Amino acid sequence: MSVQSAAADVDVDLRQLFASLARNWLRILVVALVVTGLALALAWLATPHYKAETRLLIETRESVYTRPDGTNDNDKPILDEEGVTSQVEVISSTDILKQVAQKLNLSRLPEFDETADMPVLSRLLVVAGLKSDPNEIPPEERVLKTMREKLNVYRVEKSRVIVIEFSSENPRLAAEIPNAIADAYISVQGNANIESNSAATDWLAPEIADLSKRVKDAEAKVASYRAQSDLLMGGNNSVLATQQLSELSSELSRVRANRASAEATSDSVRRALQNGGSLDAVPEVLSSELIQRLRERQVELNTSIADLSTSLLDNHPRIRALKSQLADLDRQIRNEAEKIMKGLMTQAQTAQARENQLVADVNTLKAASARAGDQQVELDALQREATAQRQLLESYLTRYREASSRKDSNYLPVDARVFSRAVAPSEPYFPKILPITGAAFVGSLLLMAIVTLLQELFSGRAMRPAAGASFERIEQVAMPVVRQEPAVLQETEERQAEADAKPYTAAMRYTAAAPDMVATPEEAAPEEPTEEQEVAEPEPTRATLGEIDIENAAEKLIANGAARAIFVSPEGDEAAASAVLVAREVSDAGLRVLLLDLTASGAASRPMLDSRLFPGITNLLASEAVFSDVIHPDLYSDCHVIPVGTADPVRAMRAADRLPIIMQSLTTAYDLVVVECGPTDAQGISRLVGEGTEVFLSMLEPDDEVTQAAIELIESGYPDLTLVTPASHETPGTPVPGRRSAA
Repeated sequence: MSVQSAAADVDVDLRQLFASLARNWLRILVVALVVTGLALALAWLATPHYKAETRLLIETRESVYTRPDGTNDNDKPILDEEGVTSQVEVISSTDILKQVAQKLNLSRLPEFDETADMPVLSRLLVVAGLKSDPNEIPPEERVLKTMREKLNVYRVEKSRVIVIEFSSENPRLAAEIPNAIADAYISVQGNANIESNSAATDWLAPEIADLSKRVKDAEAKVASYRAQSDLLMGGNNSVLATQQLSELSSELSRVRANRASAEATSDSVRRALQNGGSLDAVPEVLSSELIQRLRERQVELNTSIADLSTSLLDNHPRIRALKSQLADLDRQIRNEAEKIMKGLMTQAQTAQARENQLVADVNTLKAASARAGDQQVELDALQREATAQRQLLESYLTRYREASSRKDSNYLPVDARVFSRAVAPSEPYFPKILPITGAAFVGSLLLMAIVTLLQELFSGRAMRPAAGASFERIEQVAMPVVRQEPAVLQETEERQAEADAKPYTAAMRYTAAAPDMVATPEEAAPEEPTEEQEVAEPEPTRATLGEIDIENAAEKLIANGAARAIFVSPEGDEAAASAVLVAREVSDAGLRVLLLDLTASGAASRPMLDSRLFPGITNLLASEAVFSDVIHPDLYSDCHVIPVGTADPVRAMRAADRLPIIMQSLTTAYDLVVVECGPTDAQGISRLVGEGTEVFLSMLEPDDEVTQAAIELIESGYPDLTLVTPASHETPGTPVPGRRSAA
């Protein structure tokens, strides 16, 4: 078995810990007031500092009236988050700060250059070598260092606004410096645009001259190639051969159509003449004026013949003459139709000859057009090169004219503007007397409270026994809460007060609060024995009972592996020292030992705790406490103890039936449970006996009372009763060297 450390036997008593704040409230308050007074004095005497800020907005400043042609606001990119952050670095750059320092002549002010008005103490420290000489640093660097310490440039989150903050002892400088920095930034950006514009014009001038020469050369190549290749341009910007080929193709189609029409008409006239059909269906015949006049004459003759036929016969000379004229007219019409047919055939032959000529011309132009196409490809390449050079030249000329006009008029807008200028602050931002004083008061109060709690914690006054940490295996036994009657409670308090007023002596008998737990010697005393009984049952002697000392009793318990040791003390409180001494002896051997005090006056636990005000077994039985509250460490050893407690005994004894359960839980957690029962009998210890129990009888001097108690216990079923005497041992309340003391 390993011995538990003392650190595991204690826990923090929060009530005692925080009660130290109430005990030391005066000291805490005095220290807090002193610190508050010092903070007030320092804040009152501190040099005030003023802070002002200037705000810049990054945006496009190009006017709609001066914007170059063909561009708009969307063509120019606006700075993103990284770009705005870069502008923050530009604003806080060394060049801009140098310009502001020179413009405002900050090197002459002691605030920015400590060498301007160095105190005598600082000069002495420099002479003594305890402080570095500021004159070793160039004045410009000293001013810049101070400006950087007082300057704060940052970007407002999720915006393109840049804030320039500056703090100074002079409110006027606090406003002038950020405004000067903003103006210097605008000026630097404008100068950068001027330099960029000048560089552009300087670069564009030679480029334009070179491009002009190249454009002239490219256009000359185009004209020369066109002349060499005979690529004459016709209408619609096309090559002449191609245009002629197109026109001849159209003429050839027209001639072919005319030829086909003439051949078709001549064929229809020939068929009409051959078949003797009517020529009136042929449009070309009808369109002839001669045939039309002949037809009119033919109609007139037919009319005359018809008229004369009514009065004359067919052989009449007039009728025969008219018919002869009609036949002549028919021959003339047919002859005229044949002439028309021959004319159409001649027209068809002429069209055929024209068609043949056109086909030959088209074939010739096809070959010429093919050659012109190959040459046109090369010509187009030369023209594209000349066109590209010309467009680039025109673009450069436009930009050069715009840049030159801006340079001459000195109009180069900056993509930033100051929309909020700093003004001289009327109140300092440091020191704030009320917030500093309040923070000092609250902080000192908290600090002193923490210091007081730590002192109380480290001194040990806020520690209490942590029995629960060692008894994780103890079962929590729920005890019923019994309502106390007023009369019983008053009687108990009177009896307790009487017991406290009268000292307990060895001659006094133990009177328990309830007979169920521990019985008095009078109630347990047997009847007077008769003479026969005296003869039959001889009185046991000290030798037969096995009288041993404290060391032997502890060795017996360890050797037998006892789990419970029940001590009965017929002689009263003085004899209860045996249980305490045996428990400490076994605990020193390395076992976990618990002493349970069941005496009425707390004779066993009082010398171990130096007090009887601790909660104990009566509080546990009365359901007023749990195991971790009633188990306490011995002040002079590693033993643990459960005292009598502070609860009403009558109320506690109503739950005496739970003592076996409590004993079983304690034996589970400890190697040995020592119970001091006082002057009780066998019936009183019956609830405490279990497996592995050793019963001891404490004895100071052999007398009839001790003998009678031993005989009663032996007759009641405890034949292995052992007598233990605390003789030659120190009083249990005295610290033993090598053991733990109360401190």
